[in-house]
Formats: sequence, C-alpha cells, structure tokens
Amino acid sequence: MKSHVAATLAVLSASVLSLSGCAAFTDDGADPASSAGGVEVAAAFYPLAYVAERVGGDHVDVTNLTAPGGEPHDLEPSVEVTAEITEANLVVYERGFQPAVDAAVGENARGDVLDAADAVDLVPFREHGVDSDELDPHFWLDPLLLADVGDAVAEQLADVDPDHAPDYRTGAAELRDDLEQLDQDYTEGLAQCDRTTVVVSHDAFGYLQRYGVDMEAILGLSPDSEPTPADLARLQDLIREDGVTTVFSESIVSAKSADALAEATGARSEVLDPIEGLTDRTEDEDYLSLMRANLSALEEANGC
Repeated sequence: MKSHVAATLAVLSASVLSLSGCAAFTDDGADPASSAGGVEVAAAFYPLAYVAERVGGDHVDVTNLTAPGGEPHDLEPSVEVTAEITEANLVVYERGFQPAVDAAVGENARGDVLDAADAVDLVPFREHGVDSDELDPHFWLDPLLLADVGDAVAEQLADVDPDHAPDYRTGAAELRDDLEQLDQDYTEGLAQCDRTTVVVSHDAFGYLQRYGVDMEAILGLSPDSEPTPADLARLQDLIREDGVTTVFSESIVSAKSADALAEATGARSEVLDPIEGLTDRTEDEDYLSLMRANLSALEEANGC
C-alpha cells in the first residue's frame, strides 16, 4: 500500500511538471515563494480565485480548479486537479461547498490551506427563508463577507511569502475598498423599489436579502432538482399577486424551469448570475462587473 501511494504521488508530481513547466517546490524541498516562479495558489472555484488574484497580484500564480462553464458543486478532481492541489503553496477552498474537493485537499495538500468558511460567519439557509438548517455557502454574494476572505488570504500569503507581506495586505485593502463601494451601490440601488419579491432558479442568492429583497426559488437547494406542480402553482400565484415582472435563471445551470414559469405567467426571463464560475458568455467579466450586472437586473425587475 505504501509503495502504491508513493508511486501515485510521483505520477502526480510528474503531471504538474509537464503541465506547468515548474513545480511549486524545489528539489531540496525549499519553498520558492520568493523565486521568479512566485507563489502557486490553487483556488477551488471562481470567487476564491478572483480574491487570490486581486490580493496576490504579480506575486502569485492562481489556478482555478473549476474549469470555466463547469458547475462547482459537480467537480470531481481529475489527476490534473489533484496535482494542482498537491503542488500548491496555498490551497483556498470552502469546506462543504464541494465535497470531492474537500476530500482531495485533505488527502493531497502539502502546502498551506485556507478554508474560506473559517474566515466568514456563514448563515443557515433557514435565516434566508429556506426550510433547512444547513449553512448557506454562497457568502460571496455579500461583498463585505468576500472582503473578509480577502483579508484572510492576505495573511495566509504573508505567512507563505513574508518578503511580499506588505503587498498582500495592500492588495486586500484595495479589494476591500472596491467591495465596500459595491456594498454601498447595492444598498442605495435597492433602497426604493416598487416590489421586493425576486423569483430565482434555486436557493443561491440568500445573502442578497440583506439589501431588502425577498428571494423565492423554483428548484430549492439543488439546481438539478425538478419543481413540483404545487411549487409551480404557488409561484404562479405569487408572481401575479406581487406583480413580479421577471423570472431569473442562472448562467451555468439549465434555464428550462425558469423559462417555463416565465412563459406561463407572462413575465420576462432574464439571468441573475450566482457568480460560482465564469462561462463562455462571461469570460471577459469579473466579480465586480457581474455583481453590478446583477444589480442592474434587480433594479429593472423590481422598479427601483
């Protein structure tokens, strides 16, 4: 068994060398964080990769473990993904959001590990109006919580690469400035609206409710589920009673249920991006631009 594990690690290390052209550790085991290669960061999905890039700047090389267009929940680490985890100086992930990644990090990470769930106070779904005691992992839709993760990433990078600690803290401070402005834009933009009900594809937007909107999901917690006839009837009544103008689908999962509900009620069908990952349509966007596009869509839908 030991020889099998050793052979597997050797194959993974070789895979990283062939894929990236350099390893995250030198032959003598030294940390190359201050070398020309910089700090190797493996981020589990897009919002975490965005934060690592903003905080780390030119001192880091960030790999997003979830490929563009991929559903983060469904990620099953390949040999290449496992190799990225093994060779990274720092792995940033969120425990509970991607169970297969949790297992891969626990088994393979050799560098530092940052669990974003330790950097923020996650809120139970129940506090977002959902009948579940599970913690809602979609914290990044609250810009101030994402700023807290930025601060945690800066401190972790400072431990890995002390020579550039001031730069990492500056990067986190600049990120926080941008996110605080975004928070202010949401607060002001959604303060005076004709209606507050927002019908979305699944329960991924609960953290936006602190801006005064009420999220109603078609599919509940799972984007892969199917709505029941009773669910659809309730939502049709709600849309008509509250004057809802728009039913929102998402960028990664199927829009079938949202489109059908919109057609049945005469509402528009638009996209509200949960920003779990980028797609071909959004590959030129970033977290800030996507959040502002979401704000504009909510303002138009709710008459703000």
